[in-house]
Formats: sequence, C-alpha cells, structure tokens
Amino acid sequence: MKLSNIIEDFINEMLREANGGEIELKRNALAEKFSCVPSQINYVITTRFSPERGYLVESRRGGGGYIRITPVACGDKSAKLMHVINSIGDRITYADAYAMVKNCFDYDLIDGREAKIIISALNEKSLPLKQPVQDEIRARILKNMLISAA
Repeated sequence: MKLSNIIEDFINEMLREANGGEIELKRNALAEKFSCVPSQINYVITTRFSPERGYLVESRRGGGGYIRITPVACGDKSAKLMHVINSIGDRITYADAYAMVKNCFDYDLIDGREAKIIISALNEKSLPLKQPVQDEIRARILKNMLISAA
C-alpha cells in the first residue's frame, strides 16, 4: 500500500474516533511517525481532505503550529448535496469529480447505483471532448445529476 494511502487511513481513523468532530495534527510529529518528509503530509491533506471531499482544513505554521481538519457538517441530505453542488464551480476534472461522488456515497448522500451511474456519465470515454470544454461539460452534468439526487 502506498504511503499516502496509509497516512490517509490513519487520519480517517482519527476522524472516526473524534465522532465527526475536528482533529488537530502536528505535521512534523506525523512526518516522524511515518518516516517521511512534512511535505508528504501536506500532499495527503491537500489532496485527500479538501472541501470537495467534505473537509475544512485550517493550518498554523511555526513551533506551536498545527493542522486542524474538520468534517463539514450541514443539515439534512439535501443541504449537504447543495453544499457539494455549490463547491463545484464552472469546470471539474474527472479525478475531482470522482472524489466528490465517492464522498457523497461514503456519507450516504447517494447510493451505490447512483454513484456508478454518475461516474460512468463523467468519465473520459463518455465525454470525448477537448479541454477545457470537457471539464466544463463534466461540471454541468455532475451538478444536474446531484440536483436530481437531492
């Protein structure tokens, strides 16, 4: 298993133990624990714990610095889906769209069948267009499919 995945799993376990609350990490301590450079921790947090994936990340540099990760919590299913929809923007890559759909599935905002249909509609083969048009169309399709699920 890749180190990035191991670090992500460790942070996810901490979040589960926090029962949906925030966690606070020391970047250097985490880097020591996993025998890696602090920039590896930054990479994992930036790519795996972004707003698109349902997290708010706050960091403070320096000796007493920290990284605080908070799962975004909003009201009911429709409100959460609207939060996701509003975060999409005018274009989205397949990787980011996939992460959003997976996050929606993981948080029971959509079911497995819906997730598979959405992913199929958004993949490169379904949208044989040049960039940036492909990412723009993908964003529109994703927004409309999530609105239908809300």
